[in-house]
Amino acid sequence: MTASVDRPDQHARLGAGTEAHLRSILATVPDAMVIIDEQGIILSFSAAAEKMFGYAESEVVGENVSMLMPSPDRERHDGYLENYRRTGVRKIIGIGRVTTGRRRDGNTFPMELSVGEAWVEGKRTFTGFVHDITQRQQVQLRLQDLQSELAHVGRVSEMGTLASSLAHELNQPLTAIASYSEGLADLLAGDMDADKVVLARETLKEVASEAVRAGEIVRRMRDFMSHGQTEHRTENLPQLITEANALALVGSREHGIDVQVSLDQNAEAVFVDRVQVQQVLLNLIRNAIEAMIDSPIRSLNISSSAGPAGFVTVSVEDTGSGISETIAPQLFQPFVTSKQAGMGIGLSICRTIVEAHGGRIWCEPARDHGTVFCFTLPSAQDDRDSRNDF
Repeated sequence: MTASVDRPDQHARLGAGTEAHLRSILATVPDAMVIIDEQGIILSFSAAAEKMFGYAESEVVGENVSMLMPSPDRERHDGYLENYRRTGVRKIIGIGRVTTGRRRDGNTFPMELSVGEAWVEGKRTFTGFVHDITQRQQVQLRLQDLQSELAHVGRVSEMGTLASSLAHELNQPLTAIASYSEGLADLLAGDMDADKVVLARETLKEVASEAVRAGEIVRRMRDFMSHGQTEHRTENLPQLITEANALALVGSREHGIDVQVSLDQNAEAVFVDRVQVQQVLLNLIRNAIEAMIDSPIRSLNISSSAGPAGFVTVSVEDTGSGISETIAPQLFQPFVTSKQAGMGIGLSICRTIVEAHGGRIWCEPARDHGTVFCFTLPSAQDDRDSRNDF
């Protein structure tokens, strides 16, 4: 037998074939594919990525991949890579997540990111597969709206039943109070002797007793309505904000909203019900977008900060027309709204959710123009296992 010998021209042909194969993949893969080195420098950029982000491959190869990210991921990405090189702990690789991308024109869009790792000629590379989920998010958003409408119809029906039951329960003590009060008025109209004084005192006791009974009915109803079950656990606040922001921004591209996100690294872990907090964020961000539609400047700023003690504060600031001084004090009350077509229950629900977490929510005028909505959540900063990096 003759031993096979690898010839240099074979390696050359294999290398050329591998390169051609890679180029074929980059030209035809349906989802955007971006290959970077372990420093975050872009090595390859597929045709789908060119279409998705608006850059030609020649414009991005050799640049840091953070150019495709909005704040705060743009500023933190190098740190995420360094943390992975140092610890080897995977947080995204092989798992994937929903995040936000940034196109050449500055507009952001929701995307699903999956990252793979490989070693090529002794060098580590990362391959990111990006799927634009704008359309999927639009469908989800519409489904959420439909679900909200159905839930609203259900709540109206339940409120009707509740109101009927409450009226029946309260009718008895209120009728008794009215009867006792009329009798007492007749009693006081005449001359008062010792027996009438005793009778008047007994009547007042009955009035007080029935009033307490009516108050107890209302208290039981309030406790019944407020004791909903929630599941609180340690969550990563930047991830909650990123996901809610991506969903809220669906369909807002045509409005030219400039979004800036500034997150405090000392306010990343919170102890909350994930779904409920994202409901608050989604409501506030969508309200901010609606408030800016007719404004010459459309800038949305979302930020977080540590404090007060034991809490973190989240702020959503817009450059809309602001809120009138007459409405502001009652803004979080049910059925109070500054919108022409609003029902006035969204902010009331937000307040209920935030207060159920032990926090508070408020609004104030922005420094230049618009409104800032702020709310606090309980901090869980000692548990940082859910940090969002590689």
